[in-house]
Amino acid sequence: MTSSSTTPWSLYGTNLASRFLIGSAGYPSPQVLRDAIAAAGAQVVTVGLKRSLAAGAGDNGFVEIVRASGAHLLPNTAGCRTAREAVVLAQMARELFGTRWVKLEVIGDEHTLQPEPWELLDAATQLVREGFQVFPYCTDDLVACRRLLDAGCEVLMPWGAPIGSGQGLLNPYALRTLRERLPGVPLIVDAGIGAPHHAARAMELGFDGVLLNSAVAQARDPVRMAAAFGHAITAGRLGYEAGVMAPQDMAVPSTPVADGPLLIG
Repeated sequence: MTSSSTTPWSLYGTNLASRFLIGSAGYPSPQVLRDAIAAAGAQVVTVGLKRSLAAGAGDNGFVEIVRASGAHLLPNTAGCRTAREAVVLAQMARELFGTRWVKLEVIGDEHTLQPEPWELLDAATQLVREGFQVFPYCTDDLVACRRLLDAGCEVLMPWGAPIGSGQGLLNPYALRTLRERLPGVPLIVDAGIGAPHHAARAMELGFDGVLLNSAVAQARDPVRMAAAFGHAITAGRLGYEAGVMAPQDMAVPSTPVADGPLLIG
């Protein structure tokens, strides 16, 4: 496990050591998924509800793999287009999987898979009232994020870039603003991460975790890529905790300049 050296944190009162949340879709085999979860050191794994329910019994093997790994299951309403659809799916997940956690996705655009802010807020409000612990997949809009917090969400999952695009952090300014304006709120960058350095950058900005799927599942070697992301996330968080130096507009000598001899020891 690569993430245990960073400061422990919690999501809805559940203590975690790893800051790497990983998806379970698109792996070449169940064994590769098992090995990738282990290599990542992930303690939270998402499972697409529509995919699971399509299997007929609500558990097509993915849930077994997650539970056997010891990770926490985070059901996902991916594919929903309305608040009503997402709420019904979340209710089914609670009955099937016995968890109040739900990663809430309500998509408003087919091209970018951008969250639909009004339907997302409506669904989050309903689910919080029903006792769910909601992880909303949202944009990096500060006002929209505040409305989700007002609705009772305790965690936010703003996108870095469109889902599966691998573009990294398209708007670092907006993400940095979220971190500065929402101190104390667990923030997890979700979607668009394509390379380990993207994840490290998100953590250096002060985000609490990273959730990704495609960058690992579609890699030539998913297990090694999962390990690479685990190390990058740990490195980025440690850098943030240690204090990343501020950029300078001009050169600053690393060795002091003096007229006389300088003892270095």
